[in-house]
Amino acid sequence: MTTSSKNADDVTFPPGERGELLRALAEQRELLLITVRGLTDAQAARRTTASELTLGGIVKHMARGEQVWRHILVERDGELPDGMLDMEQYRMAEGESLPELLNRYAAAARELDAAVTGLRGADSMDATVPLPRTPWSPPETVHWPVRRILLHLIRETAQHAGHADIVREALDGANSTAQR
Repeated sequence: MTTSSKNADDVTFPPGERGELLRALAEQRELLLITVRGLTDAQAARRTTASELTLGGIVKHMARGEQVWRHILVERDGELPDGMLDMEQYRMAEGESLPELLNRYAAAARELDAAVTGLRGADSMDATVPLPRTPWSPPETVHWPVRRILLHLIRETAQHAGHADIVREALDGANSTAQR
């Protein structure tokens, strides 16, 4: 995923289930990125619905989310990554640019993909990872297999791509299937 025209078909994925899940995640990332094509920073920061969401805020949140999940996968310490619960991750701050946020998202995606691709042996798709405690966590430590983390990321990215579609359509009538 980059700000260029490179897409999931241009990337080599590992064989098997891991590669298929990474490909599905890459495809969802591409759908999200379609919604920000051709926008100015001001447009990316503009609220267009009753929600607080903006297109720049969605991209920023997705970048942070991929950084957080990479940390959880690599560190496996069950610790809450810095900034995981920071509400500012949902807002495009004054002075932030859409290209900067897109570059941050691309870097986070590359790092997460590399972490998943690099898992070996005991670090199979069935290997479990302790999740950090959050205010909504049960009292006991929850463990997810790598597979579930990837499925969660696919769902999360698809969900936010849908949000972005609505925000973009309210902005100028464009969406992921009909750019203007």
